[in-house]
Amino acid sequence: MIQFERPDGLPVNAYLAEPKDRANAPGIVVIQEWWGLNDQIKGVADTLASAGYRALVPDLYRGKSALDAHEAEHLMNELNFADAAGQDIRGAVQYLKATGSQKVAVTGFCMGGALTVLSSCNVPELDATVVWYGCPPLEYVDASKINTPMMGHWALHDDAFPIKDVDLLEAKLKEARVNFNFYRYDAKHAFANEEADSKNLSFLKYDKAAAVLAWHRTMEFLKLQLLQ
Repeated sequence: MIQFERPDGLPVNAYLAEPKDRANAPGIVVIQEWWGLNDQIKGVADTLASAGYRALVPDLYRGKSALDAHEAEHLMNELNFADAAGQDIRGAVQYLKATGSQKVAVTGFCMGGALTVLSSCNVPELDATVVWYGCPPLEYVDASKINTPMMGHWALHDDAFPIKDVDLLEAKLKEARVNFNFYRYDAKHAFANEEADSKNLSFLKYDKAAAVLAWHRTMEFLKLQLLQ
């Protein structure tokens, strides 16, 4: 665990996974699902670090995490999304750039996916975004401010973030001529979370095939955007 400063000077704790060769390694800010900064999302950061990236997971819930959906929903509803995107996530991007990463991407899952979309509008220092099945209300998305490439992974059978909302987001990005590429999978929400089935929630389902394909696409995208 490390600590970085937001643009407003307030401190934020975060989990940092470093690659073996840290020198000039690009960075990735990883945004949690609604469960919080748990071992699963730390594992995502560890995987990215093993691929050569400096992966930083800001603790958006300030030390709290959830074990069940009721608690997770409560924590998510208490989160100020604008503050999290414009301060916590921006501070994380700035930290990685100030400590050696020339390029930094943001990626997030579920709630973190929605925050990733918002960060693309509110964090001018970032270089790319990868969104995983999470979409904010469109009235908060100023597509004219998105100046970096975006990749999105979406579930066709998503009860948390209906695909019709993704279609509307896609139309808005097209109108603003954003450089983006969305992929839709024959899967349910959280299809890339290997712990989804253990939550015993009908709207969550891990899909290994979809997850492997989405991660392959993501790693190719990150290489293109951060290593070239």
